[in-house]
Amino acid sequence: MSVTSARRRPTIHDVARVSGVSRGTVSRALNGDPYVSPAALAAVRRAVTETGYVVNRNARSLVTQRNGTVVMVLSEPQEKLFEDPNFSLLLRVATRRLAVKDVALVMMVAGDDGDRERVVRYLRGGHADGVLLLSTHAGDPLVEELEGLAIPAVACGAVLGREGIIPYAAADDREGARQMTQYLVEQGRKKIATITGPLDTPGGLNRLEGFCDVLGRKATKKLIVHGDYTRSGGEAAMAELLSRAPDLDAVFVGSDLMAAGALATLRVNGRRVPEDVAIGGFDDSAVASSTHPPLTTVRQPLERVAEETVRMLLELVDGATRPESIVLATELVIRDSA
Repeated sequence: MSVTSARRRPTIHDVARVSGVSRGTVSRALNGDPYVSPAALAAVRRAVTETGYVVNRNARSLVTQRNGTVVMVLSEPQEKLFEDPNFSLLLRVATRRLAVKDVALVMMVAGDDGDRERVVRYLRGGHADGVLLLSTHAGDPLVEELEGLAIPAVACGAVLGREGIIPYAAADDREGARQMTQYLVEQGRKKIATITGPLDTPGGLNRLEGFCDVLGRKATKKLIVHGDYTRSGGEAAMAELLSRAPDLDAVFVGSDLMAAGALATLRVNGRRVPEDVAIGGFDDSAVASSTHPPLTTVRQPLERVAEETVRMLLELVDGATRPESIVLATELVIRDSA
């Protein structure tokens, strides 16, 4: 018999013996009981490390009626998960924050009807304690399904039409768009256009509203083209703007990824940035510093957004009343494109 197979798996009794506290105290500490003293909690944590004890999720779920799992649902086509760096950042931060509470994160895509049905089946099966919604569009039938399941849900960014029902954490998209548009005006730009995100998302709608807040009647339909938060969408939207208004001298683009596409189109058409056309993005993602020239953009605190949504969801899972949604400030980041 090998040494590995002969070695007994550590148990909760071993943790109690090494920590010097009762088995009941160990159990309460492992299940997050707030009444466990700091000294006892520290002793249990040290004993867990020393013994190599691993919590048995199946046993814990029988006691707590929880699975120790949260599902993050991306309401976009699968390819966007890999193209847009914002999604990978949100996923990474949420995974890290949940791991601190010994909660696993499952990523699911709900980009079409078939995907949504699979998500609903999974949740109906009782496989998750809560849901983190990502990039949810207005009127998404998945939201109604979630309300029927009565499963705790929190959104990264508001769900349009459900702001008072589903709590969320979000950047102040409208104010960030105001900051960027005002900056372009102050740079002496006279004909400023915008490429929006989808208007059934809070970012698409609120950033357009911020643009219009600053320009007022100068924000004409001719200078507004709708994009889809992809690089190719930014390329196509920029081409459309140049055909409509060849004398434009600035563009506020609703995401860094679309702005990268817009830069490519301007380059193909012989327009210099920022000499002929100034470009401003939104996100301050990794894309912003890698374009040529580097993007002037609006920084949104995505790490904090992810942390706040995890906090709110765990509170709901623990039985708390609906937490207050939170809107976080943005920051203008000036680089070479404007």
